[in-house]
Amino acid sequence: MDTEAQHTERDPSTDTEDGSRSVRVSWRRTGLLGAACVTFLLLLSHFVIQPFLIPSSSMEPTLQVGDRILVNKLAYRFGGEPRRGDVVVFDGTGSFVREDVGGNPLTGLLHDAAAALGFAEPDETDFVKRVVGVGGDRVVCCDKDGRLTVNGVPVEERYVMLGDRPSGVPFDIVVPQGTLWVMGDHRSQSSDSRDHLGSPGGGMVPVDKVVGRADWIAWPFDRWSTVPATGAFDAVPAPPAGGHATGPRG
Repeated sequence: MDTEAQHTERDPSTDTEDGSRSVRVSWRRTGLLGAACVTFLLLLSHFVIQPFLIPSSSMEPTLQVGDRILVNKLAYRFGGEPRRGDVVVFDGTGSFVREDVGGNPLTGLLHDAAAALGFAEPDETDFVKRVVGVGGDRVVCCDKDGRLTVNGVPVEERYVMLGDRPSGVPFDIVVPQGTLWVMGDHRSQSSDSRDHLGSPGGGMVPVDKVVGRADWIAWPFDRWSTVPATGAFDAVPAPPAGGHATGPRG
């Protein structure tokens, strides 16, 4: 006996509904995964490593315009202190810029998130400079040979931009405890502690305003490297226990 094959036809609308549901689930999973990744990166940049876009030439040749550096936020977290020669990122509010800098809170929040991921220029209150003097140091420029000295010892600053003098502005300062004297490597193009000698704080940056130490250049790829260390300050002695004399230099 012949048996007639039975064919069951699916309702096309069912396929459409199933496909739409699958697409919605896929987009939802993608969105959740993306949100989780962004949250993770924001937490990482807040507590551990923060990308930082270099917006100016003030740290050339060490750091160039457009470089994206990675700032080690744990470098000074557990009792460590910035040392002479470290390249640091710090919040200049109250030292390099006025306390009352403000703006649209929502715009500021979005900008901070983009800057934290290295997609936008840093806040106008964030700066990257090299530590030249720490608490108790006497920093002078310049000696008879045109060199910067720290605690009476001349410093050979090989990281300074070729052709630049250590400083076009003479100064003789003693760094208060808990603060830093910072300068850019491209001295003729850097607005740093020298430019704020007459400001409240005398150009000093409080240690607790330091965001972290610039340890790596992450972008562009052809510049991927660690930020070069310097031995320029190896011969500099600790400041005297009783502090430096405050009279004019002889």
